[in-house]
Amino acid sequence: MSNEIVTMLRDALDMFAFLAVELIILFLVISYIVGILQEFLAPEKIQSILSSRNGKGYVVAALLGAITPFCSCSTIPFLKGLLRARAGFGPMMVFLFGSPLLNPVIIGLLVITFGWQVAVFYFLVAMTVSVVAGYTLEKLDFERYVKPEAYESTDSSQNCETSCCDSKKQEPQVTVLCCSTDGSATADVVEKKESNRWVRIWLSTWKDFKQIFPYLMMGVAIGSFIYGFIPTDFIAHYAGNGMWYAIPVAAVIGIPLYIRAEAVIPLSAALVQKGMALGSVMALIIGSAGASLTEVILLKSIFKNQMIAAFLFVILSMAMGAGFLYSATFG
Repeated sequence: MSNEIVTMLRDALDMFAFLAVELIILFLVISYIVGILQEFLAPEKIQSILSSRNGKGYVVAALLGAITPFCSCSTIPFLKGLLRARAGFGPMMVFLFGSPLLNPVIIGLLVITFGWQVAVFYFLVAMTVSVVAGYTLEKLDFERYVKPEAYESTDSSQNCETSCCDSKKQEPQVTVLCCSTDGSATADVVEKKESNRWVRIWLSTWKDFKQIFPYLMMGVAIGSFIYGFIPTDFIAHYAGNGMWYAIPVAAVIGIPLYIRAEAVIPLSAALVQKGMALGSVMALIIGSAGASLTEVILLKSIFKNQMIAAFLFVILSMAMGAGFLYSATFG
């Protein structure tokens, strides 16, 4: 085995270990935080804040995405929480598109590496397209492509032996309503200890994690292989010249080439030094930050294929549109 292959294999394994540990920790932490928020923030409040009945819900969702330092994969637990809270579908999609793209880490690194002009252009494009895409998908009734199980709660506090069960939370007690054998409702008041609340949230988090773990590892393995075995020179050669296909190729390469925000900007700077146009760099950044194989695989547990296709269409269109627009405006 040549030294070059050994080096590529080592890079791929290092990336796999890094991404696996990082994403597992991120998913568990974020899922737990979302569980806590759901515990103290009533679903009705979330619905009113992120409602699609008024324009403010879309703007709030975009701004929420801009202040949350989530990557494309760690956005998924938050999205699952919004689904269970029955937030507006359009604003949820705005958050899904905007959160990884408007990541404050990316914006800050863009300012430092490429200057304010590039950063402001990137921010405005990502913000505008996210809001328009969320609104459009809502109007086209793409909510029907959300899997029914995505709305189900994994709250383990509802433990009736019968099949009919509901609960009403009170402090410091929980009133549990269950169906008796004759079909009538019976009420049992159960003391709710503070410690049990945190355990219950953790159990719900762990149940979610076990469901997505195989998808997570599959995506990390594929992304790490691509990261280790596709050299930077290959990307610069096919996406860095002045041919018309440079921007589309950069956008398409960006999705499977899953790279964290802390790495995609330095990589882009290196590609620019090798002659890659900033329009292609813009497409690469949006493609890699806005979506990844890992995220797409995770979204399969939430969305049907039609919604997955729409998600990828929006990200690719945004990446290519931003690249061509930047080249036409500043090229």
